[in-house]
Amino acid sequence: MCQLLGMNCNVPTDICFSFTGFQARGGATDVHGDGWGIAFFEGAGARVFLDPRPSSQSPVAELVRNYPIHSLNVIAHIRKATQGTVSLENTHPFMRELWGRYWIFAHNGNLAGYAPELDGSFHPVGQTDSELAFCHLLQTLRSRFPGGMPMRAELREALEDFAARVRPLGPFNFLLSNGDCLFAHCSTELHFIVRQAPFAMAHLTDQDMSIDFAEVTGADDRVALVATQPLTDNETWTPLPVGRVVQFVDGAYLGVG
Repeated sequence: MCQLLGMNCNVPTDICFSFTGFQARGGATDVHGDGWGIAFFEGAGARVFLDPRPSSQSPVAELVRNYPIHSLNVIAHIRKATQGTVSLENTHPFMRELWGRYWIFAHNGNLAGYAPELDGSFHPVGQTDSELAFCHLLQTLRSRFPGGMPMRAELREALEDFAARVRPLGPFNFLLSNGDCLFAHCSTELHFIVRQAPFAMAHLTDQDMSIDFAEVTGADDRVALVATQPLTDNETWTPLPVGRVVQFVDGAYLGVG
């Protein structure tokens, strides 16, 4: 299965420390060697890096690890292919425009026999069930809210309805953002942590690297991280509720509310 990583903050923050541990899971400390990608929201834009090479061997991943891009919402993915070739077009996360905003989506799972009817609003470029689900999801949202972008609570409810229909076909863990907040759906396994004052030392599980967040963060900073497996071994990560879509806003876990 693939690996997911998401970040949501109340001030623009870089993800270099967490990405250093995450990067190792793409072929070094884990078997996920079929490509990787990461997307950073910056204002109305989205900066996306994709590479079909294993992240542990990718020069692009090294660039990202050493390039402190500051963002309020980040989504990253390391792929273990189940459907579709190992190629750039099948590399997550995927990006589309809806209601004048970019949307970023990454999926961990395998949807057997998934064949939704698309109306032409959104087309998959690759062969993955993940990109197909993303296109179907955006089509569903556009149909459900013809007047435009709904409120966050309405959007979360619509995402939960969609996930409930797709989930019986197989694992459907996903991260989704339009730059306003971060949504996460746990089908089998996702964990989260919220870092805020008083900040402390953190040590990566996949690399022998530590950081004292008290030295690099402001007193009012708040950062939420979501990952398939916890990235640190000296902090308490909490499992997300199975079968629900939760939201993170300004670095805070709002759950299903």
